[in-house]
Amino acid sequence: MVTVDDVRRIARELPRTTEHLIHDQVKFRVGRIVYAALSRDETLMGFGFPREEREALVAANPDKFLMPLPSDMRYQWVRVRLAAIDEDELRELVVEAWRMCVPKFLYREYLSSAG
Repeated sequence: MVTVDDVRRIARELPRTTEHLIHDQVKFRVGRIVYAALSRDETLMGFGFPREEREALVAANPDKFLMPLPSDMRYQWVRVRLAAIDEDELRELVVEAWRMCVPKFLYREYLSSAG
């Protein structure tokens, strides 16, 4: 199981990321775009994910992934149960969500520096 501290550590490594507490929720942003957000009880994490792929993701892993809340359906967003993933999967989800909201050159620079 991963924790908010694991999410925070991974997100802080990503260029241009800022952390905010909004309505009692920890959110990670690039500029004004939120790419990851923790539920108030810190058991779920919402993250950026291609809208056209999310139903398949949730259907394939319903014990792990959930559809967004009704108010978030218009966004490219999906949720994951933190207790159901390990740190490697968390890193992949957070980095890919971040990648969706940064310029391509910045993602390439991150990849080359991450080695």
